[in-house]
Amino acid sequence: MAFDDNDSSGDGAPGSQKSFWAHLDDLRSALVKSAMAVGVGLVLCLFMGDRLVSLLEYPLHRMDMFEKPHPSVAFQIGDTKLGPYPVSAEQFPGLPEGKNPHMLFHVGTAVVDGRQVMTLTPDPATPAAGDAVRVKLHNFSPTEAFFVAFHVAIYGGLVLSSPFWVFFMGQFILPALHIREKRALGTWLAWGTALFLAGVTLTYFFLLPVALRASIEYSQLMGFEAYDWKADDYISFVTKFIFGMGVGFQLPVIVLLLVKMGLLTHQQLGRYRRHVIVLCLILGALLTTPEVITQVAMAVPLYILYEASIWIAWYWDWKKRKAARLAGEAE
Repeated sequence: MAFDDNDSSGDGAPGSQKSFWAHLDDLRSALVKSAMAVGVGLVLCLFMGDRLVSLLEYPLHRMDMFEKPHPSVAFQIGDTKLGPYPVSAEQFPGLPEGKNPHMLFHVGTAVVDGRQVMTLTPDPATPAAGDAVRVKLHNFSPTEAFFVAFHVAIYGGLVLSSPFWVFFMGQFILPALHIREKRALGTWLAWGTALFLAGVTLTYFFLLPVALRASIEYSQLMGFEAYDWKADDYISFVTKFIFGMGVGFQLPVIVLLLVKMGLLTHQQLGRYRRHVIVLCLILGALLTTPEVITQVAMAVPLYILYEASIWIAWYWDWKKRKAARLAGEAE
C-alpha cells in the first residue's frame, strides 16, 4: 500500500501515476474479495435461516429469568374458562416439568359405584412446560418469510465471513505500516474485537430479555395486548439491538485512542460527563430503536465504559508522570 519514491522516473510524474493506479487496483481487489466472502457467507446463512431465527428467538424464552417459579392451573367448564390460578407443585404433583408449568383441566362428571363424581381431565394440547410470558411471532404477508430470512442472512453473513474480509483488507493495509504501527493496530484490534463480543454477549443473554419483558409490561400498562408480534419487526429489533450494542462498546477504544494521540486528557474526559450521558442516549436511539427502554438499557453500560476510560486515562497519566519523576531523580 505504501508509495515507493523509487518508482518515479525522470520528472517523477509517470512513476507516481503508475504507483497510484497499482495501489488503487490492490484496493479494488481487496474490496472484491471481501464482497465475495460476504456473499458466500450470506448464501450459507440463507440455508441456515431457520437455525439463525431460533437463535434470535432465544431471548424470548429468558424474559422471566428474574421471576420466581409459579406453577398455575386453569379449569374449563363447558365454554367457560376459569383461571389460571397459582398453585404449588405439592398441590398438583402431576404438573409438567419446567420453570413455570401450566396445565388446563377440563371439568366433567362420571358415575362411580352409582354415584356421580366430578372429574378433572388434563388437556393434552396444553404445553408441556409453560413460560411466564408466551410471545408468538407471526408473518402477515406471503413474502414476509423471505424478507426475514434475508434480513437474518445479511447479519449472519457479515459475522460468518468476518475472518476472511478482515484478512483481505489487512493484506492491503498492513504493508503500509511499520512494525511498531502493526503491533499497535493489532493491540487495538484485539481490544475492539473483545469489547464487541462482550457487548453482543451482554445484550443477547441479559439486556435483550430485560428490554423485551419491559416492552410487554409497558404495553400492558397502556392497555394493549402484547403477546403477538410481527416476525420481521422482532428480527429487525433484535439484530439492530445486538449489533448496535457491539458497535457502541467500541467507545472506550475510540476515547483511549484519542488520549494516546494527545487530543484528550482524563481531566477533559471528566468535564464532559454530562455531555456523554446525552450522547449515550442518542446512540441508544440511533443504534437500536428510538424508545426509552432500549435507550436506557444501552446508555447505562456505555456510560460505565466511559467512566472506565477516564480511570484508564488517569492511570496512564500517573504512570507517565511517575516515569518522568524517576528519570529526573536519576539525573
